Amino acid sequence: MRREPARVLIVGGGPTGAALALLLSQQGIPLTLIETSRNLDRVFRGEALMPSGLAALEQIGGADLLDGLPQRPLAGWRFVLDGRELFRAAEPLAPGPACTLVSQPALLERLLERAAGYPGCQVLRGTAATGLVEQNGRIAGIRLADGQELRADLVLACDGRSSLLRRLAGLELQEQSSPLDLLWFRLPVASTTSAAPPLPQGDWFTTVVGPAGIFSLFNGATGVAQLAWVRPRRAVATGPVQTTPTPAESPWPECWARQSPPELAAWMRNGSVHATAPVPLAVRVGLAPRWHRPGLLMLGDAAHPMSPVRAQGINMALRDALAAANHLIPLLAEGAQPAASQLDAALAAIAAERLPEIRTLQTLQRQEAERGMLLQGQPWLRALLLAGAPWLAPALRHHWIDQQRPLRQGVTTLNLLESPRLLES
Repeated sequence: MRREPARVLIVGGGPTGAALALLLSQQGIPLTLIETSRNLDRVFRGEALMPSGLAALEQIGGADLLDGLPQRPLAGWRFVLDGRELFRAAEPLAPGPACTLVSQPALLERLLERAAGYPGCQVLRGTAATGLVEQNGRIAGIRLADGQELRADLVLACDGRSSLLRRLAGLELQEQSSPLDLLWFRLPVASTTSAAPPLPQGDWFTTVVGPAGIFSLFNGATGVAQLAWVRPRRAVATGPVQTTPTPAESPWPECWARQSPPELAAWMRNGSVHATAPVPLAVRVGLAPRWHRPGLLMLGDAAHPMSPVRAQGINMALRDALAAANHLIPLLAEGAQPAASQLDAALAAIAAERLPEIRTLQTLQRQEAERGMLLQGQPWLRALLLAGAPWLAPALRHHWIDQQRPLRQGVTTLNLLESPRLLES
């Protein structure tokens, strides 16, 4: 049970909220985290941790944080045009760890479990915020669905891309146009078939561009193959998909197979490979020009929903948590009683620190998506690249790796500052 009132209210138990809960509770800062869902295993959660995200996680929870969680390092990246490989790049692309797929539900459970082990941390699941409490022009807490009010010195809105707190606080999200949407498939192999083949590419992340469209295929953290079918904006229905593909009648595997390399096409046409009903994902990208009001700060997708290109959402969420902790821990640890003006100055400083990196990476994501859509729409360009592949491939590989550096390492150097103490849970 809590021994003192919360200093911080965190709304949302996703990557930013869960990471911040652990960072702050380790320093003895009393906090309450509320999460609407009881079960964190929703249909789609990004899994790819770039080196920047892996470094952030190690600073947040220590080198053993990922021990025992479902995970799978990528072997590398492979690019295919019209059924022929253009080039591939092995992981790691630079000194350091490989991009690693980690089950996000399992990671969130680990973060919340560790945070809740500290005496000042309370995690409330199945609890929804429905309103903000204001006092003298300052956000002083939140109102729950049952009418209860929770008050604290700070409210951290980590409630995702459709953030209710953002709307209630009157903070604007400037949405950016996206050239694409996604249909997300899982491709489980029937367990009853003893000869069911593994994904022939192994743990390579393969992107295929052809006349029918673009898709990326990879083994997820738990070993189930996943496929993201990229479609031009407005080609993806936002409601439920009406047809449920089956191995016998689905057009999807055959559509993908026609523009895949022979070994991948054969795998897709194997009767033991099933395509689940697709999950339509409308890609929403945006940036709030202002992340804070007195007493409230937005972080993660609430402040900057990211494109799925190169999996920046979870990585930027974790870096947001590090930056916020660096500013908030010195003000709130050891029973400090900062003035409201000091807290609000810290909120402004956090946003000012994070905005440049987010702007840069969203621009890079948009450029990479536009290049892919351009290539898909120009058969002559694909043919030209394939004709010159024996000579062009090394240069294309080098250029692509160079483009990936900020998306993998981040734009700025960000490390957790030395804190006054670290409690034992």
